[in-house]
Amino acid sequence: MAPDEALIVEIRAKVGQAFDIVLVPISHPELGEIRIDESLFAVGRAEAPFAAYPPDVAAALSRRHARIFSEHGAAYIADLGSKNGTTVNGETVALQPARLRDGDEVRFGAALCYRVRLASRTPVQAPEPISVVLTLTPERDDLGLQPVELAGFPFLVSKADETFSRYKEVYPHQVNYVSRRHAHIFLKGGQPFIEDLGSTNGTFVNGKRVEEHAVPLGERDLVAFGGNHFVYRVGIRNDAATDATVTSSNLPSPQGTGTPAQSAPDVAPAFAPPVPVAAAAAVAEPAHDPDKTTFVGAAGSFLDIFCIDYAAQQEDEVNQEALPQPEGEAGAADKPRAQGKFALVMGKLGSSFGAAERAGLKRAARWGGILAVAVVALLLFLYFRGAPEREMTDLMASGDYPRAAAVADAYLKRHPDKVRFQAMGTEALLRAEVPAWIGKLQARDFNGADAALARMKILGAHNADALGLLEELAWIGRLNRFVAGRGGVDAPIRMYADEASIRALLKHWNEDTPEHQRALDRIAAYVPQFKEPYADALSYLRKLQSDDSVYLAAIDRLNASLATGLASDHPEALQAVLADYAEKYPRLAGMDRLKDDLKQYLELDSAVRAMKLGPLMAQMAKARFSSPPFQARFSVLAASRLPTPELVRQYGEVDKAWRAGDSDKAFAGLQQIKTGPWAEAAARDLARKQAVATQFAELKKARGGKGYEESLLSFYAMLDPAEDTYFLKAIEPDVAAIHDAATRRAQELMNGALASWRQYRRDGAIGGEQRLESEISGKFRTQARLLSNASAQARQGMRIYTQLKVGDTAQWSQLQEDINSETELQRRSLQELRMVLNPALLKAKLALIGGEGDEGR
Repeated sequence: MAPDEALIVEIRAKVGQAFDIVLVPISHPELGEIRIDESLFAVGRAEAPFAAYPPDVAAALSRRHARIFSEHGAAYIADLGSKNGTTVNGETVALQPARLRDGDEVRFGAALCYRVRLASRTPVQAPEPISVVLTLTPERDDLGLQPVELAGFPFLVSKADETFSRYKEVYPHQVNYVSRRHAHIFLKGGQPFIEDLGSTNGTFVNGKRVEEHAVPLGERDLVAFGGNHFVYRVGIRNDAATDATVTSSNLPSPQGTGTPAQSAPDVAPAFAPPVPVAAAAAVAEPAHDPDKTTFVGAAGSFLDIFCIDYAAQQEDEVNQEALPQPEGEAGAADKPRAQGKFALVMGKLGSSFGAAERAGLKRAARWGGILAVAVVALLLFLYFRGAPEREMTDLMASGDYPRAAAVADAYLKRHPDKVRFQAMGTEALLRAEVPAWIGKLQARDFNGADAALARMKILGAHNADALGLLEELAWIGRLNRFVAGRGGVDAPIRMYADEASIRALLKHWNEDTPEHQRALDRIAAYVPQFKEPYADALSYLRKLQSDDSVYLAAIDRLNASLATGLASDHPEALQAVLADYAEKYPRLAGMDRLKDDLKQYLELDSAVRAMKLGPLMAQMAKARFSSPPFQARFSVLAASRLPTPELVRQYGEVDKAWRAGDSDKAFAGLQQIKTGPWAEAAARDLARKQAVATQFAELKKARGGKGYEESLLSFYAMLDPAEDTYFLKAIEPDVAAIHDAATRRAQELMNGALASWRQYRRDGAIGGEQRLESEISGKFRTQARLLSNASAQARQGMRIYTQLKVGDTAQWSQLQEDINSETELQRRSLQELRMVLNPALLKAKLALIGGEGDEGR
């Protein structure tokens, strides 16, 4: 499957598939790759395998640096407020987990860089899964706390969850000691583990605060959240699975003993296995009353657990009576910033005054300290309230995205390099404006969509991160406008109209396909409605890529054939080429334009080769080429073979005088054309016009006398309907009077042409050896005269038929066409020998064949 097709499937339907996440080292290849076959993997300098790295390498990591996890058939990475940060393909991982794809580059700080590889897991026959049920029984029964039974993992410990929020009215302070993202309980190899999420007041197991490591939970362990109020005794029960509350990635190992399940028999994780369950069998506990037990059967989401909400954690109260943190904690400088400055300051001050109270200070001193704390708290509150960061988080939390986007842009105008504000401003801008843009796009109001995009660019004018994503939206807008303008992705390819647009759209995508995919994925993550136009755009893209490889390539080949054929001596061969392309590529629109242009060109080319000024000027006047290949060829002809503009003007004056019957003026104009490549053609035209004028004068003298009708018909046959309009009009009454005689005359001419043509065919057409003769042989002369006579008689006869408007002349038209084709073939064949034959001999042979040179033209 092509990458773009895989993206369409990924967006339209999430299909889970077992896979391992492999981190291939880039910066330090000697460290070896890390294979992750668990649903959650901890990154930190005290975690395996990083703890075994050289100290100077591991120093880039915080103790709680990041977490990599898999969920819903996809891989993600979340930064835990590390000191040196985490990036994916150069983009900082900030408030939200970032999606990992095959080939991504992940960097921890500046020293550790890995390439992500998603390796499909070899299917194995799994035994019957074992479900883990964890029970948290309140240690004290006088507080009214309910037991908690967990059958779905991971489970987020949160004061916003009903498990704890139900006690808000009775124990408001104790509930507020629990953070919104306090801790989470998850399964690792069938063993329950608990990890603190940087809570304000801590998580404790058996009286010891959980620090940077997740710790296993064993039977009868004592767990406390935020102090000494929410304290529970752990119970663990392993049962045969009866429901689907535990995700497949968290199922226990085939042995059912808590050892991590292997992705394949020959694949082992690159980090240390988890600690096994403390006791294989659960200690009997008193049965819980179902009406007084909180049951958690549905699994939570790591995507929610590892989101960071600074503002929410600053709302936590500091519990002065929380179990003390062990002294000499290492890595305190790496404590995640998620705790918030306010909470840290308050905690330190509160601890100091709490110690003073326990030391037995006087009541006045105690109250003075409390007052000082209150003053400091008020000053800090006023300070942070006005901070742009606090304002942004408040606006984002309240869903006021338009205002948040404006605040971010104003801040970035003064501080353009603040990455976190760029990310928050981008999210706010997209959430606020993109839905309306999508509505315009789907309604095919492309002008409205462009206006909405222009507004977004103004609102994010100082946010470089947002402007990059808006360019992706602009590309999708252009793509949709183009597809709709054509009538859909399967509409015909409009030659010389669609190629540039298709290539421009594909060029944008091909310049950096992975980067475009990541950018569009970000937009879809912020605005779920965007997934549908994103998927449509990828479908359009695949169709355009197909059109480019098939139809645009065919157009390029056709253009090359046209350029070669038009520059050759046989442009009529292009008729077969166009017919072939029309049959092979039915979606090519514009073939009729090319056929019309070719017909015009052949007529023009024939007039150029015949060197007949009258017909050539008429063809030049009406030539209107609509396709680029013919327009380009006409420009070449105009610069090399066609009469100059001055000659066109001169002949225009001649033609005007001739049509008006002013023969003397026409003769004078032609006599002025004495030099240049068209002097000989002008002389032939002059001789013909003089012959017409002379015969017309004699005809007028002979009117009414003997033989007049014969002379009239002979004169009538020699006139050109396009040029000799004055003379045709002058004799029209007399011709009408002898209409029947004129028709008989035309019949006689066509019969004569047919006889000459048949004799020419019987004796054999002029062959190549006769054309190559160094003299004019008798056979050549005889055959040339037969062909010349047939051509002249057919032309004169068809003129009379045309002038008399005789209808049924199809058979004679075909005869004339056959004769003209043979004449043209012989003339072209002789002209191709111009480098071999003596010029005088070539001219004499051409004159005998006639066609383009007869009648003195």
